[in-house]
Amino acid sequence: MNLSARNMTKADLVENVTARIARTAGPTISKKDCARVVDAFLDAIKEALQEQKNIEVRGFGTFKIRQRKTRMARNPRTGSPVEVSARPVPVFKPSKELRAMVAGIEAHLLDDDGDDDLHDS
Repeated sequence: MNLSARNMTKADLVENVTARIARTAGPTISKKDCARVVDAFLDAIKEALQEQKNIEVRGFGTFKIRQRKTRMARNPRTGSPVEVSARPVPVFKPSKELRAMVAGIEAHLLDDDGDDDLHDS
């Protein structure tokens, strides 16, 4: 399968959001204005993460900053060990509702241990 068929770009997202607004409220927002809203939303998330703040969107998930520990890695060219210093990294933890939707099951059937992707790597 073609990768572009499986990926949604920001332009696709703007198109989708514009179409949804048009279906529910009529053609009240232009694609250009919708793109500004999407950009502003993403910028607000980036700025909050830069300030080490968590962003919780109920029913969707939480964007957080996790502190990665110092670890040893290997230089892929030489194979020699190199130390990768500790650093903050952004992570996303999907809500129970989103995990259930993606899995195609009801939310109450999911385990509540959705932290697997948040542990330090």
